[in-house]
Amino acid sequence: MDDVLLKALADGRFHSGEELGAALGLSRAAIWKRLQALEALGLDVQSVRGKGYRVAGGLEFLDETTLREGMGEARALPLVLAMTTGSTNEDALARVRGGDRGPFAVLAEHQQGGRGRRGRSWVSPLGRNIYLSLAWPFDTGASGLEGLSLATGIAVAETLSEFGLDGRVQLKWPNDIWVSGRKVGGILTELAGDMDSACVAIIGVGINGSLPDRLGEDIDQPWTDLARETGQAVPRNALTASLLARLAATCETFAEQGFSAFHSCWATYDALAGQAVTLSSGASTCRGTCEGVSDRGALLLATEDGVRAFHGGEASLRPDGERD
Repeated sequence: MDDVLLKALADGRFHSGEELGAALGLSRAAIWKRLQALEALGLDVQSVRGKGYRVAGGLEFLDETTLREGMGEARALPLVLAMTTGSTNEDALARVRGGDRGPFAVLAEHQQGGRGRRGRSWVSPLGRNIYLSLAWPFDTGASGLEGLSLATGIAVAETLSEFGLDGRVQLKWPNDIWVSGRKVGGILTELAGDMDSACVAIIGVGINGSLPDRLGEDIDQPWTDLARETGQAVPRNALTASLLARLAATCETFAEQGFSAFHSCWATYDALAGQAVTLSSGASTCRGTCEGVSDRGALLLATEDGVRAFHGGEASLRPDGERD
C-alpha cells in the first residue's frame, strides 16, 4: 500500500496529478492507477477536472503516540498498528500461538479478510472504521469466560455514549452493537490456549465509522455508522484510545468477578428485553419473550415450557428467525 500517497490525501484538499506524481516520482498515469487501487480498498477518491484529486473530509490515521496519550492507566498496553492486514483477530491469534500471551492490542486501518460471527465477512474500508483485537490472558478456562462478549459490549456502548450517542446505543445479545435499531458494530471473541485452564481471549471489535454507501450495499441487514448518527467526522484516535482503556479495565474486572459485575449494566442497553425473540441454533429454533440475561450471560426466554436459558445461538426479532 502506498503510504506516501495516502499521507498526501489525508489532508482532504485537492492535489493535482502532477503534484502527486512529483511527490512519488511517478507519471500521472501511474498515479491514476494507484488511486484506483485505493478505491478498491473502500476509499472514496474524488476527481475534479482542473483541481485534481482528494478524499473528502480527509483521513485521520491511527497514531500510537496520540493513542497512548488518551489511554489513561492503560497507556502501557503494547500496541501493534498495521496499515492493512487480513484480520486483526487472526494476527492476534498468531502472536499468541507464537508465545505472546498478552495483554496486547492489534489495530489496522484496513482488513482484507475481516470476519464477523459464523464466518461472515466484515466490510472493512481503509481508514474509515475501527478494527481492533485485544488479547488478554485469563487464569480460568472457557467456562469461566461466559459473558465476556456481553461485558465487552457494555464497554463499547459506554464508549460510544461518550462520543455523541448517549441514550441511543443498544446491545443485541450476544455481540451486536446497535444505534437507532441498526447495526453499527460487532464483537468476535475467540479463545487460544488451554480451554480448561489458563487461556487467552482474543476480543475483536469492529465499529462502522464512516461507511461509503456503495460498500453498504453488500451488507445483508440494516446498518449505520457513527458519522451518520452524530453528523460529524469520527475522531478515530480519541475514540479508539477511550475504547482500549475501557476494554482493558473491563478485562481486569472480569478476571476478578466474572460477568456478575456487569449483569445489572446489561439491562441499560438490552435491545431484546421484553421483545418476542426467535433463537436459532443449528437446525433448531425456539421462540419466546426475552427476560434479559442470567448472571452468567445466558439469554433468558419465557417460553411455553417456562423460562429457559440459552448460552449460544442467534437471536432475531423477526418471527421467521431471519437475521436482524
